[in-house]
Amino acid sequence: MENTRNHTALLVIDMQKDFVEEDGLMRVDGGKAIVPAVIKAVDVARELGILVVWVVREHDSLGRDVELFRRHFYGLGKVGPTSKGNTGAELVDGLLIKEGDYKLVKTRFSAFFATHLHSFLQSNGINSVVIVGVQTPNCIRQTVFDAVALDYQSVTVIVDATAAATPDIHFANIRDMKNVGVATPTLQEWLDNNA
Repeated sequence: MENTRNHTALLVIDMQKDFVEEDGLMRVDGGKAIVPAVIKAVDVARELGILVVWVVREHDSLGRDVELFRRHFYGLGKVGPTSKGNTGAELVDGLLIKEGDYKLVKTRFSAFFATHLHSFLQSNGINSVVIVGVQTPNCIRQTVFDAVALDYQSVTVIVDATAAATPDIHFANIRDMKNVGVATPTLQEWLDNNA
């Protein structure tokens, strides 16, 4: 059986201070709790030779590349969420981009929308994605549904390495993704399957 690890990428989505830290401008309530699971998933992915893709938001300080409904957070004299070069755009403590990893900047919910992610993954032989990060009903869900629409052979969301504002919101979205064929293991189940 061919090694599927060489054809898999771990997408780490929006694990940035503005989304995870207590004083983050767009804090997701469940974000801080998943940091250890995300760190573990990244460490294991690297050990297994799975490509790690860091998907982050970095916005123009004036908000010219932000969704219309968020533009009021940006402008002269304001520091909007995940503004490029500001602390809020940095990865949370414990997460580091290392040599061999790849960083992708997005400005919308889906990591695929208006980015080169799909062509990058295809050119690296990737046909399966595993997704961790925040937040389940927005960036996780949009990225997952785009991966399904783009016919990735396997789309996996690690349920305890993703989070939303509340557990109810999180699990309602996990259920929706599972209903379209997305695998939804816990971190331990994913680790056991990749041992």
